[in-house]
Amino acid sequence: MTTSFEPHPAAGRLSGIHAATICPFNADFTVDEAALQQHVATVAAESRIAGFLINGHAGENAQLSCEAMTRVLHLVRETVPPGMFITAGVYSESTREAAEQARNAEKAGADALLVFPPNGWALGQDVETVVAHHAGIAVETGLPLVLYQAPVAAGAMAYRPDTLEALVKLPAVAGVKEGSWEVATYEENWRLVNRIRPDLSVMASGDEHLLTCYMIGTTGSQVSLAAVVPGLVCDLFEAASAGDWAGARAAHERLYPLAVAIYRKRSGVTPTARLKACLHILGLIPSARVLPPNRQLEREELHALELVLRPLF
Repeated sequence: MTTSFEPHPAAGRLSGIHAATICPFNADFTVDEAALQQHVATVAAESRIAGFLINGHAGENAQLSCEAMTRVLHLVRETVPPGMFITAGVYSESTREAAEQARNAEKAGADALLVFPPNGWALGQDVETVVAHHAGIAVETGLPLVLYQAPVAAGAMAYRPDTLEALVKLPAVAGVKEGSWEVATYEENWRLVNRIRPDLSVMASGDEHLLTCYMIGTTGSQVSLAAVVPGLVCDLFEAASAGDWAGARAAHERLYPLAVAIYRKRSGVTPTARLKACLHILGLIPSARVLPPNRQLEREELHALELVLRPLF
């Protein structure tokens, strides 16, 4: 028997390019509030940006306190244009703390919640526990949930098809940030969600292979690359949405070296550190400081990023 679902009202807003922004810090590792608001305002100046993802991996959510995450969201809501769609990241090893983050995010003006899997699930997970975690968050808030499909390289943290199927059947779920970072798995999950819940948004969110995912099918993307080059990422999505594959390929060719430099290298620093370095090189944030245990880039890699950025500006 096939179960029918009412179209989720938030799914239509989970479309287009949503920039996953970073969080600048002062020397004492407090949030640099002025720099954060300037960063968000600069991204929002690109009129084609449809939304923001705040307190995601790029925003160092695993290192931020619950209070800091709430303050960041308040500042962003104050800064972005009225009506801008904001998805707030929710991350904790504890369902109770994740639910508290969700309640705080709703009060601070979030429109949706992206639920990150606890890092402990990389050691193993089961369907019942995963569903219970999401349901425990959903019951504490009226906001829709966005699922986070982790990269296949994250091992057990990436949801298996049976787990993803159980999750998308939760009425509170409005979409999926599909970050498998592997094209065959992306297509498998995209087809699965569309078969069970065709009303949901599936957002292709592997910054290195956006073009390929757009050819398969997507409603948009939540990507940190759009925090550095929002116009170019919008160019790619706009061309792909219009079926202008020559234009999409041209945008992809410009984006590709930067995407590889930020996300593919395994040099011991996180992509977030490289994103911040890019923004600092461009003079868009005063410091590329990251929260420990994240580490700063060495001079050689900073120079490599400068060379990649130069043709784009």
